[in-house]
Amino acid sequence: MITFPNAKINLGLNITERRPDGYHNIETVFYPIPIHDALEIVESDNISLTISGLKIDGNTEQNLIIKAYRLLASSFELPKVEINLLKKIPFGAGLGGGSADAAFTIKMLNEKFKLNLTEETQKTFAAKLGADCAFFIANRPSYATGIGDKLKDINISLSNYYIYLIKPDVHISTSEAYSSVVPHKSNVSLYDRILKTPITNWKNVIFNDFEESVFTKHREIKEVKELLYKQGALYASMSGSGSSVFGIFDTRPQPLSIPKNWFSFIGVFD
Repeated sequence: MITFPNAKINLGLNITERRPDGYHNIETVFYPIPIHDALEIVESDNISLTISGLKIDGNTEQNLIIKAYRLLASSFELPKVEINLLKKIPFGAGLGGGSADAAFTIKMLNEKFKLNLTEETQKTFAAKLGADCAFFIANRPSYATGIGDKLKDINISLSNYYIYLIKPDVHISTSEAYSSVVPHKSNVSLYDRILKTPITNWKNVIFNDFEESVFTKHREIKEVKELLYKQGALYASMSGSGSSVFGIFDTRPQPLSIPKNWFSFIGVFD
């Protein structure tokens, strides 16, 4: 069985408060985008994970895919499996690639071995692996609060718009991104701002709170956003805590001249 986990972008990201447990509450809108990994699961004599494509550092036992398998195996009698991942979604980019792979592993195991788990039960398992993992179970536009784990469907569509995404060769750790952010709450929720504001005016009312501190330390990321607007983007923003930046266009944009070791993607939203 094979499937194709997709990435996501954040339409706005507001840090609303610091929690007693040291985490932060946020509000954001997760939106799926057509950049995909490829994930295959076959029964085997051993449990293994083989990764090709983009290199991923670290022990495979710590990979969220294996953690997802072991999480379900702790509640169900699963056969041993060989898992093959073709990695195309860049990591350290704010695109949720690792979370997508974990969530799609849960969905594949549920289907392949007829576990009959409801969507909500799959979300419960996924949420144990990471704050944004549950989003990829339903994999539809969602307003997220809490630490990103409380999801509410939001009726927006970017269908027929183009996305131009660029990731500079920069890695930003989550701790670095949060280190200079001052939490604040808005009088109007991001949910309402997105639904009530035309996309042509999003740049004036929808913001990513990580940008100010990240742009100060990594000017090349700020310059990407500026270039996307010069190229004609209706809205441009850093996704998550970076380092990728995306622009939304109503016509197909021309490719920009960027360094060869940067990642870029131009496509149409599904």
